[in-house]
Amino acid sequence: MRVVDFCAGAGGKTMALAASMANRGKLAACDVSAHRLERATRRLRRAGVGNVERRALTSERDKWIKRHAGSFDRVLVDAPCLGIGAWRRNPGDKWRVTEKDLADLVVQQQAILGSAARLVRPGGRLVYATCSLLREENEAQAEAFLAATPGFSAVPAAEVWRETIGGAAPGGERYLRLTPAQHGTDGFFVAIFEREPCPTAS
Repeated sequence: MRVVDFCAGAGGKTMALAASMANRGKLAACDVSAHRLERATRRLRRAGVGNVERRALTSERDKWIKRHAGSFDRVLVDAPCLGIGAWRRNPGDKWRVTEKDLADLVVQQQAILGSAARLVRPGGRLVYATCSLLREENEAQAEAFLAATPGFSAVPAAEVWRETIGGAAPGGERYLRLTPAQHGTDGFFVAIFEREPCPTAS
């Protein structure tokens, strides 16, 4: 498979993706922070990962995205968010965020998600994830993306959970939502979108 970790940061998710791919295929780790990608490079090298290309982007509209439009099977967007889902581990963070922070992040998330969608090939999937509990960053963002992006549909998260992990999904049918109160985890949200395949010739 050809896979993109669109907001790769320091590479933790990239390593997990590489492990699930058994170090085969192509995995592109993208981020707007070259410094964080450099940290990822060292972590990946220590882990013996050899199928990753690191790509520092100037923004979510980087020319690299246009050049690789429609060429990846899976694109993961672990979007920047307020991080409310992790406040039990970092309780002081709640005193540092404002309504403007949320408004700015919602706009940024929309831009990132729309740009990352361009990388998905017909029949491929786009995964949007946050560590937030806010509807504005989660369900509302997913529904806005579907309304604004023809050719994509939601894949029920519970269905994907059954196919890949097995058993019943712990939190939600259409989207996956985990909370500290219900699941003993940090707060997480995941939405999965699939691009419609190219029509077959008759």
